[in-house]
This record gives sequence, structure tokens and C-alpha cells, in this order.
Amino acid sequence: MSKSEIGLISHLMRNAAFGETEPQLLNRCNNSYDQNLDSLLNPGEPDVMPQDIILRMNGSLDEGPGTGASDWMYRMVTTKNPLEEKLTLFFHGLFAVNYSVGNQARTQLNQIDTFRRFAFGSFKDLLLELSRDPAMIFFLNNNENVQGNVNENYGRELLELFAMGIGNYNEEDVKECSRAFTGWTIYNMEYMRVKAIKDSFSPFGRIAWHFEYRDHEHDHGDKTFLGEKGKFNGEDIIDIIARQPATARFICQRLFQFFAADKIEKEGADVISAMVRSYYENNYEIRSVMRTLFASDYFKSLASVNCRVRNPVELVVGALRISGSVSTPTPAVTAKLDTANFMGQGLLRPPSVEGWHEAEEWIDSGALVERVNFVAKELRDHSQPGIKGLLDTFIGNKQKVSPEELIDRCANLLGFINLESATKESLTKHIQRKCTDLNIHSKEIDVTQLPEESIAELFSLISITPEYQMA
Repeated sequence: MSKSEIGLISHLMRNAAFGETEPQLLNRCNNSYDQNLDSLLNPGEPDVMPQDIILRMNGSLDEGPGTGASDWMYRMVTTKNPLEEKLTLFFHGLFAVNYSVGNQARTQLNQIDTFRRFAFGSFKDLLLELSRDPAMIFFLNNNENVQGNVNENYGRELLELFAMGIGNYNEEDVKECSRAFTGWTIYNMEYMRVKAIKDSFSPFGRIAWHFEYRDHEHDHGDKTFLGEKGKFNGEDIIDIIARQPATARFICQRLFQFFAADKIEKEGADVISAMVRSYYENNYEIRSVMRTLFASDYFKSLASVNCRVRNPVELVVGALRISGSVSTPTPAVTAKLDTANFMGQGLLRPPSVEGWHEAEEWIDSGALVERVNFVAKELRDHSQPGIKGLLDTFIGNKQKVSPEELIDRCANLLGFINLESATKESLTKHIQRKCTDLNIHSKEIDVTQLPEESIAELFSLISITPEYQMA
């Protein structure tokens, strides 16, 4: 397979997954781009450690907001279904709920499980499950939404932030939508309030909230919503929302910006239009929408261009998957998770119902320092199994290389990172200084003379470049 074909698959894995190293990518090159895409879109078993064993080894991973998020972080680092987890992360940011949910990390993790189960399916089905989700009901007060005393929080955010966007509905639509969701509430609320007073994890685990529809609290009257009239319940509202052109464009644009490019130019807008067509032709299926994006000539053309700032979680997870420093569910996972929080993205802790502000806002001055420090430290540690594995394959078939070839070799090992000429020039000067320090004066470097820490240092320097920090 040619270098351009390998680069294309590398581009796919950096955007549809968390990135892969050269040995992993070369293994993928036994199959075509389309075959690799198909395997991402139709995942099998994730092969992560079963939850009961995780809790036996380290029960604390399921308790608080930080440790509950560590459970998910561990799954992202070890799963064989990276696109499934990345879509789950996308929906967590789109349908943002934070840890104010009744002090129940388990309820939030149940919501994450819902996103994972429905990630590739119908957007309509996902919106319906979201409306029944206890974490969302509690977070946006729909448990207080009853006939004669309508609470508009969920109805408003469903239209504004979750499905359609501002300008595609009016205030009357918000009121009628909210009326349709009266009676969608929590089944065991009083019991859970009592339990929270004497909260206990062992031995049977936390009991999460459960959904209940109370017909006697539902407003059965006529409603007019987005131009349609009827005795609508929540299911009817979701059905109407899912078929709106504004909804199709809203979800397709958000997916495009999360997985392809921060900024939408003309060619990108054309791809979004194609994604919208797939949305309707395949009964609102996310899998088909994603296939249209990743199979497009536009997406493939970005293989040598960095158009998207990697979010903190995917940056941390990607580095951990390279280093191999996380392989078992220990408290060390929580320490790694904290670094993403310092970068501005705390799992299970979105700043508001709007979720995180993304793209260039990920790299303000403070967050940028955290980003470069973390990846540089993680990929410099040659005692970690993943880094040791890369060092073992470093020499390859050619023992003597130029500084430029040395840089290319390291960049390829980290996932065929496309370094620009200015970056290569800066790294070349570093290598020349390092060779002088090591008393190596020939134009070609015998790689067997380079200490492992020097090669690992080059890994870390590549990791702090814009080309690595973006996708």
C-alpha cells in the first residue's frame, strides 16, 4: 500500500477514532479504506473488561463524578470500538448534563450507556430515549412539568440546543412542546431522596433513578406545534421534530464539525447537504450520515491538512492508547482524567446545558500549556509498554538515516503525522544539537547509537506540534 493510502487510513483513524500507531495502521492496511470504515461503523464486541470485574478490582471507579468519569475514560482507552465511544462523547457534549443530577454518577453513566447503544441508530429514537432519560429529566426539571403547571426547561432546550437551533421555532412551539412532555417524570424519586441521606455503594451498588409516565399528570388537550395540530404526547413531538429540515441540518452540521473540520467552507457545506440527504433516505440513521461524511472526497482531501482542533478528551485518550500507561482500572485512571479537566473538558462535568465551546476555544493560553505538557510527558516515558513497543520497531530496515529521515520515522510511528516544513526544520536543528552533544558528527545518524530516551524525546517534541494537536 502506498504512503498516500496509509496516510488516508491514518486520517480516518485520527478523526473517526483516537488515532493509531504505525504498527496498528500497517495492520489495517491489509484492508481497504472502505473496509476499515465499515468496521468502524459496524463494531463488534468492545473487549473491555466487564463492569462487574472492574468493580471488584476497583469499585471506586463507579462512585463520584470524577471516578465515575474514570470508568468511561478507561473504556475509551481500552475499547476496540473507538468510533462508538467517540460518538458517545459527541452526544455527551450535545445533550449536556452535569453532575448536579441528584448526586448520582450512576445515573449519568446510565445515560452514557444510552448514548452508546443508540449512537449509530435513528436520531429520532435517540431523542425519544433522551426524553425518557432520568438524568436529563432531573437536570432540566421535567419531573416538575405537570398539567396546569408547565415547566418549559426541557421543551426549550430540546428545540434550541438538542435538535433544531435558534430561529427554527417560536415561543408558542416551546410552550406546546413542553405541554406534550407533562407527566414524563421520575418513578422512584421519594425513595432515592431518602437513600441519598444514607448513600452507600457496597455491597449492591447505587440504585439509579427510573423513568415513569404519569397519565394523570399529562395535558391531553389539543396542541399546535411547528404547524401541526393534535393531542400530542412526547412521542408525537419527537416524530415531528425528527422530520424537520432544520433538525437534519442541525445534527449533520454538528457531526461535521466534531469529526471533520471546525470551519465550514463551500465544499464542506456540500458534504453537509449530502449528509442531510442520507439522514432522510435512511430513516434518520446516524450510521448512514457518518458513512456519507467519511466516504466523501472532501473528507479524504483533508488527509494532509489539519482542520480540526482535537478536544481534550480525545487528545488524552489518544496519548494513553499510544503509551499504554493505562491497561487496568486503577485509581491512576482518575489522575489521567484530571488532565482533560485542566484542559477544559471534564467528563460528566459540562459547564452548562450548552456543552463545551469547541474548536479554537480549546487552545487558549492556559489550556494549551496543559495540552503540550501532558502529551510531552506521556510520550517521553520510554518505560511505558506502548512507547517501548515503538522503540523496538524504531530501527526498521535502515540503520543509518539523515536527520530528516529520523523525523519522518518518528512521525510515522506516532500515526503518520503530517509535519510541515517549518516544523521539520525546527526538529532537524534539535537533532543536530543532540548529535553534537552525543559526539555524533556524521551527516547520517546510526540509530543504534541513539539512546532510547533521545528517541522518546523526539516523540514528545512531535506531540506538542500543531500537526499532532490537530486532526
